[in-house]
Amino acid sequence: MLAGFPGIDVVGEASDGGAALVELSKLHILGEPVDLVLMDLQMGSGMDGVTATAKIEAGEAGIPPPPVLILTTYDNDADILAAIEAGASGYMLKDAPPDQIRQAVVSAAAGQTALAPEVAARLMGRIRNPMPVLSGREVQLVELLATGMSNRAIARQLFISEATVKTHLVHIYAKLGVDNRTAAIAAATQRRIIRGLGE
Repeated sequence: MLAGFPGIDVVGEASDGGAALVELSKLHILGEPVDLVLMDLQMGSGMDGVTATAKIEAGEAGIPPPPVLILTTYDNDADILAAIEAGASGYMLKDAPPDQIRQAVVSAAAGQTALAPEVAARLMGRIRNPMPVLSGREVQLVELLATGMSNRAIARQLFISEATVKTHLVHIYAKLGVDNRTAAIAAATQRRIIRGLGE
């Protein structure tokens, strides 16, 4: 689709985030300028898009970091916030009209922020919503809860104590207006803070 747009040249492709870092480095050595990286979030068993975005923006590809535009099917808070925190310049959904995607590519390559209208609305809703918002760590913890992990397993995964996990849970329950793990997972899924099962 992008190759058909005037003024846009697709100079490389990669199957996952790790391959993208290698491809960027190779293109740099070959003298091929990369004005923008179009990144998916989930790419099989390889490095995910958020991790790759963070590495690109940290200069780990060995080149001056180009802007990264996320193009994905996921529109929940956890994915959007993780991508933005990793340094993404924009976030678009794959079901957007081609002209909207093209404009996002052009805008992000020019250093502007490019957000799908639905994503912008979600972010604005978070800002305007007087309800307490889960922190990044709390979202991460709810995501682990949704996998069925115990407090002890979550503590090991996040390199924190079980007491800290319990403290986080108290805060999460209060913010979501629930009193147990199952209700917290259901509320977080319903509010699109985390992905639903099977997404």
